[in-house]
Amino acid sequence: MRSAAAAPHIVWAVLFIVVPLIIVVYYSFTDRSGAFTLDNIKGLGDYTQIFLLSVELALIATIVCFLVGYPLAYIIARQKPKMQKFYIMLLMLPMWTNLLIRTYSLMAIFDDGGFLNTLLGTQFHIIGTKGAVIFGMVYDFLPYMVLPIYTCISKIDPFMWEAASDLGCSPLSVIVKVIFPLSLSGIISGITMVFVPSISTFYISQKLGGGTFELIGDTIERQFASNALNTGAAISFAMMILILISIWIMNKFSDPEEGGIIV
Repeated sequence: MRSAAAAPHIVWAVLFIVVPLIIVVYYSFTDRSGAFTLDNIKGLGDYTQIFLLSVELALIATIVCFLVGYPLAYIIARQKPKMQKFYIMLLMLPMWTNLLIRTYSLMAIFDDGGFLNTLLGTQFHIIGTKGAVIFGMVYDFLPYMVLPIYTCISKIDPFMWEAASDLGCSPLSVIVKVIFPLSLSGIISGITMVFVPSISTFYISQKLGGGTFELIGDTIERQFASNALNTGAAISFAMMILILISIWIMNKFSDPEEGGIIV
């Protein structure tokens, strides 16, 4: 019965995870004729600056999400159960709209003649800047930071708060010395869930970046669109290795028994 129940998941994982990864690896180490080559891997040095820029913006977006998301998760977790559900619903409400539509909405707000400049009576040039791309990442991926942290904090025994206070901890000390360590697994999960899509995104950077710079996701999309499958696969393979390394590093700081991520 267990094998039968797991069979659909195994088939799904093989067809849509394992097989695509094998195809990416195959095209990464072959040329157009199908012969083995390392030229695709050697050519990755031409995209070093794009890789570095992608990591830079993804790290900034992840840090901003954490600085905004942790206090928000803490505040939600301290509310009454009914209010917690209400605030989580508000947090998830934008996710009910497709990412493309949300990104277009940001374009309408930040454009030179958009809502924000019209409201303020200014001519701030926002679209086409790194700040606009980072804001788009934070806007789209913030719930992925808040939800795992909120889940961890909400599961902390209330008596832990009271015990820390009774032992002389100030409210700030309770957060720093008790709540933060106990919610570390949620923080690690949140960081991973924000960093991974941020570093590989291409639609947000295309629309909010205005084509003034290119991230690694844009490069991969352009390579496949121009039928340069082998180069695109090699870049995707390098991105996959980078993401696996980041997840491995995150796992080093995560406790599996406390709900950490395991890959």
